[in-house]
Amino acid sequence: MNPSLALARRRFLSQCALGVGALAVASSGVEAVDPPKRSGTPRLLLSLAAYSFRNYLKDTNHARDAQPEPGRTLDLFQFVDYCGEHQCAGAELTSYYFPTELEDDFLIRLRRHCFLRGVAVSGSAVGNNFTHPLGEKRTSEIASVKKWIDRAALLGAPHIRVFAGNPPAGTSRQEATKLCLDALEECGDYAGHHGIFLGIENHGGIVAESAELLDLVRTVRSPWIGINLDTGNFHTDDPYRDLELCAPYAVNVQMKSEVQRRGQKKEEADLGRFVKILRAANYQGYVALEYEAAEDPWKAVPPILEKMHSLFGS
Repeated sequence: MNPSLALARRRFLSQCALGVGALAVASSGVEAVDPPKRSGTPRLLLSLAAYSFRNYLKDTNHARDAQPEPGRTLDLFQFVDYCGEHQCAGAELTSYYFPTELEDDFLIRLRRHCFLRGVAVSGSAVGNNFTHPLGEKRTSEIASVKKWIDRAALLGAPHIRVFAGNPPAGTSRQEATKLCLDALEECGDYAGHHGIFLGIENHGGIVAESAELLDLVRTVRSPWIGINLDTGNFHTDDPYRDLELCAPYAVNVQMKSEVQRRGQKKEEADLGRFVKILRAANYQGYVALEYEAAEDPWKAVPPILEKMHSLFGS
């Protein structure tokens, strides 16, 4: 087949997978969105996700996997101290671990504390579903993300991790993808006015495969939306290859200590290979350790951070 015809055919098929939203892009004659342009050389900045200590954080609104031992709980201020003590450039402050009754004063005090400890807020993360059909649930999900954009602006956080979601019962995959696309564009526009990036995570659902995630991010018409690349979330035949394909669109990276290939058990991740993939994509930004393995994070996290320091050259 003629190469130009083959390229056109691939674009048409990926746009069909996205449904009406992508077809609208195709009919307008607008090309798929390119990865962000980065001049200079790769720079990887070490961060730590609060989710790594999910069983030990106070004021959590999110269910713990286990009950913490007495005397081992943290609040977000103490978590920032921990990041500073382990020479992290940033702290990823997951939204789940903020107080239920959250006032602006808390955010401002936390931002001040981060500055005095020399730890940047690398970003935050929310749990959302953008595939709900029109109605109260969808309106609530979008409003919640916009609320966290406002909060991120007060914190000084440049990035928020968002999910795409799973198709609800009675909603086709094509419809769900169109709904997600519309919500991303609405929230991306809102985030852009605050100077904040939204990173779509490869988190199952309609973006479980790299091709699905790439189709989505290439179709969203917003310069403030990219990929939150989670190195442990592609449960495919070759997760490293999928990460390599998506890395050019990454605006934030969450690094895991394990990977899981399709149909196989979890295995120790090759952190050095992850770093090579990011450098090859000329990634410049935060790489947050998001620890999820079974071992106690108080014991497991420090040596992983040390290894990441060494690999980053920081």
